[in-house]
Amino acid sequence: MMDSHRQPKKGNVKQEPKHSPSQSSASPHPQKDAYARLLSQHHSSKFSLYLEQYARGALFQREDNGPALLPRVQSDRLNTSQQQKDLVFNDLSDSSDFSPSSLKCREEENSLSLYMEKLHTVSAQQDCERRRGVYDGQQRGQRRDTATSHDGDIESGEELGSFKPKDTKKCQKQQKKNKDSNRGAASKESDTFAGRPQSPKTRPKEQDQEKMSKSKKKQPPNPINEENREGVDSELFLKTGQGKDKLQEQSKASTSSSPFNKTKNKGGRGSKRQVFESYMTSEEVSHGLKRGELIQGQLRINPKNYQEAFIPSPDDTRDIFLDGVVARNRALNGDVVVVQLLPQEQWKVVRSDTNCEGATEPETQTTQKKTEPNHSHDVTVENQCSDQDELISRYQNMTITNAGRPLEDISTTLSNGEVVQKTAKVVYIVEKKHSRAATGFLKLLPDKPFALFSPVDHRMPRINVPLADCPSDFTSHSDVYTNTLFICRIINWPAESFFAEGQLSKTLGQAGEIEPETEGILMEHEVDFSEFSHDVLDCLPKNLPWTIPPKEMKKRRDLRKECIFTIDPATARDLDDALSCKQLPDGNFEVGVHIADVTYFVEEGSALDVIASERATSVYLVQKVIPMLPRLLCEELCSLNPLTDRLTFSVIWKITPQGKILDEWFGRSVIRSCVKLTYDHAQNMIEAPEKMFSAKELPPIDPEHPIDEIHQAVLNLHSIAKNLRAQRFSGGALRLDQIKLAFSLDKETMMPQGCYIYQYKDSNKLVEEFMLLANIATAHHMYRKFPELALLRRHPPPKTKMMHELQELCDQLGINVDLSSAGALQKSLNAVFGDDEYAVAKTAVLTHMCSRPMQMAIYFCTGIVSDEHLFKHYALNVPLYTHFTSPIRRYADIVVHRLLASSLKCGPHIQMSTDEVEKQASHCNDKKTLSKRVQELSSELFFGVFVKECGPLSSEAMVMGVLDQSFDVLVLQYGVQKRVYCKTIPGLNAFKHRKVGKNSELTLVWTSEDPEDPPVEQVISIFTLVDVQLKADGAPLKYSAVLKRPENSTS
Repeated sequence: MMDSHRQPKKGNVKQEPKHSPSQSSASPHPQKDAYARLLSQHHSSKFSLYLEQYARGALFQREDNGPALLPRVQSDRLNTSQQQKDLVFNDLSDSSDFSPSSLKCREEENSLSLYMEKLHTVSAQQDCERRRGVYDGQQRGQRRDTATSHDGDIESGEELGSFKPKDTKKCQKQQKKNKDSNRGAASKESDTFAGRPQSPKTRPKEQDQEKMSKSKKKQPPNPINEENREGVDSELFLKTGQGKDKLQEQSKASTSSSPFNKTKNKGGRGSKRQVFESYMTSEEVSHGLKRGELIQGQLRINPKNYQEAFIPSPDDTRDIFLDGVVARNRALNGDVVVVQLLPQEQWKVVRSDTNCEGATEPETQTTQKKTEPNHSHDVTVENQCSDQDELISRYQNMTITNAGRPLEDISTTLSNGEVVQKTAKVVYIVEKKHSRAATGFLKLLPDKPFALFSPVDHRMPRINVPLADCPSDFTSHSDVYTNTLFICRIINWPAESFFAEGQLSKTLGQAGEIEPETEGILMEHEVDFSEFSHDVLDCLPKNLPWTIPPKEMKKRRDLRKECIFTIDPATARDLDDALSCKQLPDGNFEVGVHIADVTYFVEEGSALDVIASERATSVYLVQKVIPMLPRLLCEELCSLNPLTDRLTFSVIWKITPQGKILDEWFGRSVIRSCVKLTYDHAQNMIEAPEKMFSAKELPPIDPEHPIDEIHQAVLNLHSIAKNLRAQRFSGGALRLDQIKLAFSLDKETMMPQGCYIYQYKDSNKLVEEFMLLANIATAHHMYRKFPELALLRRHPPPKTKMMHELQELCDQLGINVDLSSAGALQKSLNAVFGDDEYAVAKTAVLTHMCSRPMQMAIYFCTGIVSDEHLFKHYALNVPLYTHFTSPIRRYADIVVHRLLASSLKCGPHIQMSTDEVEKQASHCNDKKTLSKRVQELSSELFFGVFVKECGPLSSEAMVMGVLDQSFDVLVLQYGVQKRVYCKTIPGLNAFKHRKVGKNSELTLVWTSEDPEDPPVEQVISIFTLVDVQLKADGAPLKYSAVLKRPENSTS
């Protein structure tokens, strides 16, 4: 085949070839033509040099039986410095003895076979080097599949045209030009490797540099390079610079991988190359999973570096790593996939244990220290070589599986502190949980029947959209749509293309405006915010205002005369829980938790039930709520509004003042809330136990219940709740409070007027304690009655490996933290910082660190999980737990209500099977995760608007984590987390990074304000207090944190 593969640009070291008359004299013309044809496809001088070196090396090994490269590469592990010295010489050590003319004795097809053999040899060599950790740090954080770049301004399906063979003189002239032009450039690039000797014969070539500079200027700004700045110069990052564009053009011309190449190459070579592997069949997957040859898990793509993806390891050790888009094989974030482990020789070697989990360290540090600003040339060149390795091994199966000694076991740390992580590739997608929808921008491609859609989420591929699907005036006025947000949905992703195919779902509006951005967030995360259909609304009561039928009243316990009230946020309209507390003659209390009886209105199997089960949860945005149920139910008929008769499900206990439960009752009931209290109202009552509150200080109250009665009930509940809470935490419970940002909005425009950190007060704790008690009681009751059908909620323990690493880090920081159990961790958090002035901030940072190893709590059906020990809720430290208290906004609670009613013989038997309960539980898990993410994005959106409108904002911040060229801070006044990039700090002269064990530290060197004074040094480590300024960026609603010059720093 004459189809050449995409070639990496290799020009690190240029060694002068030795010419001999004999080699240049015998030269059949077919060989010249073959070599010329290869060169004509690639106009890069660096590629020409690389091709020559490939050819020479292959001939050297085939004819002269020279020493093989592979054994040298796979010898005992070298230290990093030595590896850097040997890197290029291992690649090119045989290139100085032969010139291109030495190939002229070969026939055309032989020359191509030599060329491909050399590709194989160098590919194998680089694979082995990379497996041993030499390239690993350089590759991570960069795109290996450059055609899928979301940052460069490239056009899919672009053709370079079919190549034409040049005559002999042109070929020779081109070769000479290549040698001359690469001599200087190769020298400059090679010098950046640490410890590499410089060649006295080489020097930079200014013309090449000028060309590169001009090419870079043509590129658009990189929208995400700020997220990927660690370890490389952003201008020379593979995703943004000229090297990427050339590499893509080479790929398109040589591999014909784009599905839009309609012009076929000469000789009938117009067939598309397969970019992604074909999926296994379901039978193959089933057998592979049973034999333990394949692994199933949920794919997690690093949001700050979409090259990195992970799935959980079945043995609960380090996550399994998927390197690059090709390894993901068209799977998207959240998809359930089946992966096949790569051979041990292809496992990943990394420097630090803490950087192997996608969720724990979003930006991986590299295996080489980055100290020189221009060393990123090496990263670019070597990464392109690795890209070539991947393409060659994929297309021609050129992998080395038995060369060199195997790497150490995954669970071990190497002697030099490096660790090995398993790598894999996706072979099957079990469930496409990702919506396949994305918000983004359209770009017109000249002379193409499609436009290019660039998603805002860089984990998504670029998408080709037919022009017929675009706005009617898009082709003539594409500039009008530059800042317009669209929603696009992937409808197909061919195996032959790095680009997906899709269709536009909607034009949202201008980027940066709250409503279009919010709608994009909702659609991208598959939140159904459409109006409820007529079929659904037909399920609601028709006769309004609705009253409880007398027949139903007789079936229930009448609690309307009791002092029952709600405590909720001031803006809440879906009131699904109420409390009561009545002191008994014996000194004990009758405490009740009363939950809206939603299942009375939502009949199982109805259209209303179907839509509620699909939505699964209400979604809370900053400015509004997307309800799970029609508003007539969630805000009226089910909501426990004051002074109105409402149907409820109640749990009533007889309880001692110390919190010991003496008796328990479950049943359906009717209540009449006497007042709607806010958390602030209840807090005021708690803080002023002797105060006589007037009617003006509180909302409207049922005259049958005086204010004093309500006040005393709140105080009694608070007293019992404190005892219950103390018992829980002394029994080993854990609460990791996350900082929550709240906003004050303009009532008309709904724009943020201010923001503050939400305060979690005693009134919040009061309500939480009794909700927990009700959920735990319901879980035990339900499991006793339905051991195979109960829907419970479990919280797996944190990942052991990560907890050990956290313990080591805390020990090095001098923090006395016991991570042996949930209770031990809680006690440590309560006591570790004492009365320190910044104890709250330090505790927040430590809480964040402790949250990273934690796993998500999930719903499950007890009939599916056989081991009862797995039912446990780690954080609450209880054996059984469920959700019962919020059926208006959670569908899982509706299922629990039905099970509870069936067990009490006060409702129909539930129709769901064990498998159906488990399926619904899984769906609720997915929707809850999406809802949480949407809520976070909504908060980020509004804070971005706030910074833009009211910024810059100055605040103290505390360092949460340190990388080699950046650090993360918690902005104390606003509770937001932000990354500070050293390269963007104004006034910073230099910085250096060092790492001792698990503890990273940056030393920032500031230019002195007085030229006569020495530079000022500032040490950045975890818990360092700094001053930052939040400033709006050029991109819509984006902002950055800028470090301020320290006032008191050691020099």
